[in-house]
Amino acid sequence: MYNLVIFASGNGSTLQAVIDSINEHKLEAQINLVVSDNPNAYALKRAEINNINTYIIQNKDFSQRDAELANVLSAYPIDLIVLAGYLKMIGPKLIENYTIINTHPSLLPKYGGKGMHGMHVHEAVIKAKEHYSGATIHFVNQEYDKGTIISQTKVEVLPDDTAETLSAKVQAAEKIQLIKVLNQFVQNNKN
Repeated sequence: MYNLVIFASGNGSTLQAVIDSINEHKLEAQINLVVSDNPNAYALKRAEINNINTYIIQNKDFSQRDAELANVLSAYPIDLIVLAGYLKMIGPKLIENYTIINTHPSLLPKYGGKGMHGMHVHEAVIKAKEHYSGATIHFVNQEYDKGTIISQTKVEVLPDDTAETLSAKVQAAEKIQLIKVLNQFVQNNKN
């Protein structure tokens, strides 16, 4: 079985899309752990409802957090770590030892980097009067949103779109795209 760990800071709707795909046999994988820096993240509740182990990060300090996570993750079989709405920088111990991907709600390199997440991205896209936005899945390195791009999905920005309506369209596209990418990782692992 292909082993996933998912990091999430908020609602966990992307986590839920992965759980649903596994339960519907559209993805041959299992989620061994959900990690969050936010003890109130609804993603943790989604994991608990689905009998998935959870872990809440204790350390705020970057290097201590990196060491803490390296220690915690060493207890689990991991083929891939997925950052799904996780907002903290990933440290070198994890980057050196695991394959890590991130979902981002824009067509990188546009609207990426520190502070560019969630509604901040969609508001910036609307303000700039872009004709397209979308979702990007990329490998994680030691710079925010600078890793090699794996896949992108374009979403048209309509004249009457708001940050909220654009967010809904991008999130829907992002979930479909992530499941396709995860299936590619699973297939590559079999070969």
